Amino acid sequence: MHGAIDLGARQAATRKQQERRAQGGAASAGAGGASGAAGQYVVDVTDETFNTEVVERSQSVPVLVDFWAEWCGPCKQLGPILEKLATEAAGKWILAKVDIDANPQLGAYMQQMGVRGIPFVAAVVAGQLLPFLNGAAPEPQVRQAIDQLFEALRKEGILPDAPAGEEQAVDAAGAPALDPLSQQAEDALQSGDLDAARTAFEQLIARDPRDVQAKQGLAAVELSLRARGLDAERVLREAAEKPGDVQAQISASDVEMVYGRLEEAFERLLKAVRTSAGDDRDAARRHLLSLFDVLPPDDPRIAKARRSLQSALF
Repeated sequence: MHGAIDLGARQAATRKQQERRAQGGAASAGAGGASGAAGQYVVDVTDETFNTEVVERSQSVPVLVDFWAEWCGPCKQLGPILEKLATEAAGKWILAKVDIDANPQLGAYMQQMGVRGIPFVAAVVAGQLLPFLNGAAPEPQVRQAIDQLFEALRKEGILPDAPAGEEQAVDAAGAPALDPLSQQAEDALQSGDLDAARTAFEQLIARDPRDVQAKQGLAAVELSLRARGLDAERVLREAAEKPGDVQAQISASDVEMVYGRLEEAFERLLKAVRTSAGDDRDAARRHLLSLFDVLPPDDPRIAKARRSLQSALF
């Protein structure tokens, strides 16, 4: 019914918030309070609390707002990444999570901004809301986008420069230091130097061909490099106009991956495998396999697409 509030979604959102608080409390008790910080930096907000938790809070610290829903598969990929990065940031920015099913007013506001799909992330700084991310993406890509956002805001004078020593303090309190090559790849991603990041990931893989994280990082960087400079609207239009052009379908699949439309990208290439032959068919197959590497190997969407690929080939 139009205008009805999904009480089931409200209850689910409440349970999620209670679980997050319970996990934070348990971690705090188990580690002398050091590990329970996630609850400070990740908050669930509602139609009623958005103004206080997001708008007012953004006057003193940036807030990233994650619009999600329980039924949204890509949301479940992006959400944990954002929560991890918010915890690592240790208060430099706050993550606010909005279940659009449980909070129809905020869901409607998102649609008024012209957003039609989730996950969608907005940045709220000094009371101003800026569209930021639309669709899921691998962790290295999300991390790089956040770093670039805050760097741009600092250059505009909207954010203050980080106090001297702040980065070192966060690192010291966070995860163990990376080995030099991994740190080199991380630094390159944060500075936006994708070519240097690719070189570092390639060296990591040469050192250990079983390094799954390096393979995932390399795949994400190569995807970003291929998609850089592409006109997404033109690429998708050409793919629709030339369904038999495998190279057009490959380019379109890259655009869909960047925008978080993973299943669409997989299905596009599976269709190309089914309907082409020879070198074109092999090109579509190899590109599909390369896209699998962008995701964690245990992602259920990969298993489903692999089964479909086997059926298409045999």
